[in-house]
Amino acid sequence: LKLKPSQNIIWSTMTMTQLRRSSAKRGTYGTIYALTTMFVMLSKSSILLRSSSPVLVSAFSTNKGVSTSINSHRFASTQLSATTTSLTFGPSADIRDKATSTIVIGRQSTLKTLIDKTDAYVTLFGFRPHPEILSSMYESLHGNAASTSHVIVPTVGPAAPRPPHRMSLLSVKNKVTRNNHPLSLHAMSDLVRSACPSKGTVHIMICVEEEFPVAPVAAALARAFPVFTKKTSKNCKKKSNHDDEDGESKENEERLIHFTFLDSEGRVLKNDLEMQAAKAAAEGVRLACRLVDTHPEELTTTAFAQECRTLFENDETVTMEEIVGEELKEKGYGGIYNVGKGATEPPRLVILTYDPPNDVLTDENKDASSITLVGKGIVYDTGGLAIKSRVGMCGMKHDMGGSAGVLGGFMAAVQLRTPRKIRLLLCLAENAIGPNAVRNDDIITQYSGKTVEINNSDAEGRIVLSDAVAHATKHYDDCDLVVDMATLTGAQLISTGRMHAGILANTEELEQRAVKAGLASGDLCYPLLYAPELLKKEFNSKVADMKNSVKDRSNAQCSCAGHFIENHIDPSYEGGWLHVDMAGPGTKAERGTGYGVGLVLSLVGAPGFDKRS
Repeated sequence: LKLKPSQNIIWSTMTMTQLRRSSAKRGTYGTIYALTTMFVMLSKSSILLRSSSPVLVSAFSTNKGVSTSINSHRFASTQLSATTTSLTFGPSADIRDKATSTIVIGRQSTLKTLIDKTDAYVTLFGFRPHPEILSSMYESLHGNAASTSHVIVPTVGPAAPRPPHRMSLLSVKNKVTRNNHPLSLHAMSDLVRSACPSKGTVHIMICVEEEFPVAPVAAALARAFPVFTKKTSKNCKKKSNHDDEDGESKENEERLIHFTFLDSEGRVLKNDLEMQAAKAAAEGVRLACRLVDTHPEELTTTAFAQECRTLFENDETVTMEEIVGEELKEKGYGGIYNVGKGATEPPRLVILTYDPPNDVLTDENKDASSITLVGKGIVYDTGGLAIKSRVGMCGMKHDMGGSAGVLGGFMAAVQLRTPRKIRLLLCLAENAIGPNAVRNDDIITQYSGKTVEINNSDAEGRIVLSDAVAHATKHYDDCDLVVDMATLTGAQLISTGRMHAGILANTEELEQRAVKAGLASGDLCYPLLYAPELLKKEFNSKVADMKNSVKDRSNAQCSCAGHFIENHIDPSYEGGWLHVDMAGPGTKAERGTGYGVGLVLSLVGAPGFDKRS
C-alpha cells in the first residue's frame, strides 16, 4: 500500500472469527480482502482536530453499488417493503440539519467539483466534514463505473452537537452510450437503494448539472422506495439498542428521504415548477409501483376502478365513466368482455378525461389536440383455458403494469395542470379459469367490428387493448395521438431487453419522438420492426377476420402483437398511434418499477418535467 507521509490507517473493529471465516472461504486473498475493506486513508489531523472524543471513522468502496457493512455501527439495509417512507423535494435547511445520513450522487467528474468547494460544506451538509475525508472517499471511487464510498464522520459546524454522521458518495459513469440516459438513471436508482439506511432522516443530494431536468431523476429515485407490503412487524420481547425509553421498538419508525438537486457548481436548485414536477413524477411512480405490487385478491377490477375514483374525486378537471360487465357485451366491446367474463369480478372499461382549467391555457396551446392513453389492466393472468405453468403463472399480478404506468403518468400530468386535454382508457379484466371462460376456437367480435378466432386464450392483452384503441380512434375527433401501453409479450425482452420497452409507431416521426421521450424521461424505449404488410399473414384464419396469436413464433412476434392492435384502429383515424410493450422494464426483482410514468409525462409535455425552467 502506498501512503502519503501524512496519512495513516484507521482500523475498524474486526473479530478473529470473521478473519478465520474469510480465510477458510477465500484463502490468503480472502483475508487480505477482508482486511482492506476495513480501513480508509485519512490524515491524522482529521481525527485530532475534528474530534475531542474517540470517533469511529470507517470507509469502504465497492463496485456496481454493492455495499458491505463493516463496523460496529450497524446500518440496516434498505427494506424494500418500507411503508412509512416519505419523500420530499427542494431546498430545506431544517431537513439538512436533522439528517442522520447524507448521500451525494452524480457523475464522477461533477462530484470532484463539489468536493473541492470546501467553503460550501456547511451550507450543503449542515456541518463541516474534513476535506481530506471527502477527498479520500472520492479517490476510492472506481473510474468510469458505478461505485460507492461510505464513511462515518464527526459533525462539526455551527449547528447544535450531533451524533457521528453517515456520508456516502455514489458515482455513476461520466459517459454512456447513445441508448441510455446521460445520468445513468437505472444505475443511480440501484445505488441509492443499496446505500440508503432503513430508518431516520436521509438527505440525498443529486448533481443534475445544468442541462438535465430534475423530475426524471426524481422519478427514477422514487423506484428505490416502494410502498406496498404485507409483511408483519416483529414485536421485540426485550429492550434492545434500537428500543426507545419506553421499551418500544423503533424498527417501524418513519423514514424521511429528502432530495436536493445541485448544478455542476454545487448550487442548490430552487425553481418551484421543477420541484413540483419532481414531486408529481415521484408520486406517479410510487402509485404505479404500489398497484403493480398489490396481489390480485386485493387489486380486483372493482378495486382498481375504485382507486381511480378515489384519486380524482376532489379534482373538478377530471371526469370518470365506466362500462362494466354485461354492458360491455351489449355495447360491442367483445374483446374486454370475453377475456374477463370467466372471473368473479366483472371486466370493465374505465374512461378518465382531463380538461385543463382555463387559467393554464394560452393563445399558443388552447387549440392543442388531445392525447389518449390506453393501458392493459389484466389484474391476473392465468392464461385462461390455455393455462400457464406453475412457474409461468407466478408474477402474473404484474400483468396490469401498463395500466399502472399510464395511470401514474396521467395523475402526475393532472397535478401539473398540463395544458392539453388527456384521456385515459383502462382495460380492466382478470383472465381467469371457469365455466364461462373464453375457449380456444371461440370466435369473438371486437369493438372495431372485426371477428377474431381465439387460438390462444393466453394472448389476451392485445384483445382488450384493441377494443379501447378502436373506441379512441372512432369517437375522439380531437385526438391526434393514441398511446397504448402493456406488458404484452415475453418476446419483448428478447427484442429490446429488460430496460428498454419495445415500441411500434405508425410514422417514423412519432417513432423518433418516442425514443427521445424515453431518453429524456429515463423510461427507455427502442423501435421494433414495423412491417404490417409483411407480418399480417401470421394471423390468417379460415373462419374469421384474424386469429389472435401468431402462427410462427419466431417471426417477429413482438411486432406482430402490436400490429394486431393496429389492425383495429378505425379507418377514419388519421393521427399517430404508438404501441409500448414494457414487459421487461415494468418489473425488477419481483417489484414494480413505475415504468411508463415518465414516458407519458414527456409525451404529453407536462410542465417542468423534461425541460429546465
